[in-house]
Amino acid sequence: MKIAVCIKQVPTRDHQPRLDETKTWVRESDASYEMNEPDAYALEEALRLKEKHGGEVVVCSAGPARVAQVIREALARGADRAIHVEDDRLASADAFEIAFALGGAMKDERFDVILTGLQSDDQGFAQTGVILAERLGLPHATIVMEVQAEGTSLRVKRELEGGWFQWVAMPLPAVLTIQSGINQLRYATLKGIMAAKKKEIRKTAPGAPDSTGAAPATVASACNGVWSSGQTAKSVV
Repeated sequence: MKIAVCIKQVPTRDHQPRLDETKTWVRESDASYEMNEPDAYALEEALRLKEKHGGEVVVCSAGPARVAQVIREALARGADRAIHVEDDRLASADAFEIAFALGGAMKDERFDVILTGLQSDDQGFAQTGVILAERLGLPHATIVMEVQAEGTSLRVKRELEGGWFQWVAMPLPAVLTIQSGINQLRYATLKGIMAAKKKEIRKTAPGAPDSTGAAPATVASACNGVWSSGQTAKSVV
């Protein structure tokens, strides 16, 4: 099973943001950074799927050069390699821009499963995974609390309101946004930290949308097959 995990570098939770000189963004020089916590749970779930079904875990991130910090951390925890869409402008990008940048870099990898955290701790859009699924033409499920891989399909448990849950069956390839608390996080060992120094990080630049703002047609054939977003999933009751 070939699994992608989208991770984001975010300011630490105790950071007090201040506006920069342009008054349009925060002063990044004042901040310290860490891996987005929901993405850490997505990474852990990917590593557990790999341990159960085999394959590889590829971490994907978009942002400036400083994002290498969380990429190396993910590699130290057990990911096999990484893709870094590097551009300083992505530091303040919205969910659409990030999803487009990631989709363009991932389109030739033919992933079976793509995992993202439910939302980011800084902007909190909870939209990057959903937009990425639309860009790649893949079925998706959100707020996932449990993942069961069964051959060429998945059964996932979604958290609903009021303490309710929903089981959903969906085909592979697919995109899942992972809820925090789905598992117990592991941390990097000294052996993992040393091994991470030798793992591949492929750097690429973000593509550009066409004149209509739409993604190129090639993005729609990103993984093992093309699934209409209207074929997303089947609820199991």
